[in-house]
Amino acid sequence: MDSTGHAGKFCQMIELLSAQTMESDDAVVVALYRKLLDTWNRRNAPDFAALFEEDGVSIGFDGSMLLGRAEINASLNAIFEQHATPVYIAKVREVRQITPGIAVLRAVSGLAPNGKTDIVPTLNAVQTLLAVKRANEWRIAQFQNTPAQFHGRPDLADALTAELRALL
Repeated sequence: MDSTGHAGKFCQMIELLSAQTMESDDAVVVALYRKLLDTWNRRNAPDFAALFEEDGVSIGFDGSMLLGRAEINASLNAIFEQHATPVYIAKVREVRQITPGIAVLRAVSGLAPNGKTDIVPTLNAVQTLLAVKRANEWRIAQFQNTPAQFHGRPDLADALTAELRALL
């Protein structure tokens, strides 16, 4: 560093640009998650699967593990053909950049049956999305949808239901 402090200012500028990029990446990861839920809500299996890495993993509410875009697409097509799937209501709790190009999103969600104005509390979930950035494009490496059962802690289940109902 010279006597004018230029090296210090340069480092501060790099840190500021890095922070702005991370904030921008956070917004893109949230948008990716929202798009995932939107494709579910539209019952569009090909678009849902296309958001994943080619070898991405989706772990369903029932624990089923779908490996790769093709399996995700095929399984969701069958689900959408055989069931009137409910619509997601969700709240992002956190996006954390693990390293540049790798982020974890944590969210909570509820499901409202089509045509209904309320969620079904037994379908509330905690969701985790692992996103990776390759060639300047974010994709889902893994999505996990875990039932929010809160065994023995009904106050937590009730609080989550109230939090999600406030989003309706």
